Amino acid sequence: MLFRAQKSPTRQFHHCPQGDGVWSELEQWYASRLGELMAEQEQQQLDTELVDLFGYHLLHMGSPTEAAMLRASRVNHRMRTRLDADSRAAGRDERVLCLEPTALPFSPDTLDVVVLSHVLEFSNDPHTVLREVERSLIPEGHVVILGFNPVSLWGLIRLFRSGKGQLPWCGHFMTLTRLKDWLALLGFDVVQQRRYCYRPPWQRPRLMQQLMFMERLGQRLWSFFGGGYLLVARKRVTTLTPIRPRWRARRRIAVSGLVKPLNNERQQKGARFESDR
Repeated sequence: MLFRAQKSPTRQFHHCPQGDGVWSELEQWYASRLGELMAEQEQQQLDTELVDLFGYHLLHMGSPTEAAMLRASRVNHRMRTRLDADSRAAGRDERVLCLEPTALPFSPDTLDVVVLSHVLEFSNDPHTVLREVERSLIPEGHVVILGFNPVSLWGLIRLFRSGKGQLPWCGHFMTLTRLKDWLALLGFDVVQQRRYCYRPPWQRPRLMQQLMFMERLGQRLWSFFGGGYLLVARKRVTTLTPIRPRWRARRRIAVSGLVKPLNNERQQKGARFESDR
């Protein structure tokens, strides 16, 4: 199924080549040894979080691999998307939605859970993506975001490779602090955040196996410097507090210098007294 909206000229946040081919190249990177390591770590994080998120409709945008990353979710209706509309795989698989993340084809307050796998890093307008997610989520709905941490060994390697247009290093890695600020402005409350993948981004399998101990030490000693992060935020519900009117008795205003008029009965008695005289 294909849903495409007309693109508007936006600022390019990342240094990757223009076009939908970014997502196809990202899939190729996830097929490498280093990409498989990151996908394994991300799968573990999603298995931990999705099991506690309930609802009727779940949308997963930016799925980088063909693996069942939503296997732990208890939501019955799960939609997987591809952001590369020209991909042949998307044309063959009718269960995959091809859409624009900046113009989601859903009514407001429709989705219960939205999973963003590195969508913000490779989008030209990440603010609009988050606004569309906020619009589509129901009150108390959740968004799960997977991203690359720039404050890590992965972010250090990115400084030397981002200018060459190589994926994923050409993406716009954003810190958790900035992401939480954006979500707060949209009315989200962060309920969970974790970092993972503490080994340096090297392609040698034997060396990466020898550095396995860095995963355990990293969680204890330098948890801030994980190569990837997961963030779960809940859409805040705005409650209206009714204002009750304050009923007060009207006070009589007394004006000085005026004589209070007599009532009719007293006036009649005064007139009768004058006549008798």
